[in-house]
Amino acid sequence: MPLKSYLADGRTEVGVDEAGRGCWSGPVVAAAVILPKDFHHKLLNDSKQVSEKNRAILRQIIEKESLAFGVAFVDHQVIDQINILNASFLAMHKAIDQIQIPFDFLLIDGNRFKPYPEHEHACIVKGDSKFKSIAAASILAKTYRDEYMLELAKSNPNYLWEQNKGYPTQAHVQQVMKHGLSAYHRKTYYIKAFQLGLDL
Repeated sequence: MPLKSYLADGRTEVGVDEAGRGCWSGPVVAAAVILPKDFHHKLLNDSKQVSEKNRAILRQIIEKESLAFGVAFVDHQVIDQINILNASFLAMHKAIDQIQIPFDFLLIDGNRFKPYPEHEHACIVKGDSKFKSIAAASILAKTYRDEYMLELAKSNPNYLWEQNKGYPTQAHVQQVMKHGLSAYHRKTYYIKAFQLGLDL
């Protein structure tokens, strides 16, 4: 099914999405994007359905052709302090804060959101595969976070972040068992994970 340009015609909508919510290390990153109503690119889709090479291409196009965009990071320490759900909302709000042109409405990927002051919103499950602006936000959030984790991997080679980007792969878990937690791991995640007992 083709991605839709907007939920309602006649208003300026901001697509919002995040990346890194399910990771065990590193930040959660959110992006907010306003696309022109006539924007179209054949590669645009949910970032999980787009190759790394094509995500890089799309990032350049989105940043050049969007009417406005913002990208925001919330680090692992804050995630441990306020939990990942609230950290995701905080990152989204920070990304929206960067939008410098007037807008009417927010399209939020997912099923929950903390209302942004003075603006209405709609939560859309799998919105990144339904609306162009949310798909564009997913591309920016994913590429910015991956870029950050690749850089972090250079000074933290034990955890294979250049491969797993901080997600809980079997190899990542095994490296944590071998080397302990890094300074960039979300410590609250490990308490829960190891209490449940991982099949190592």
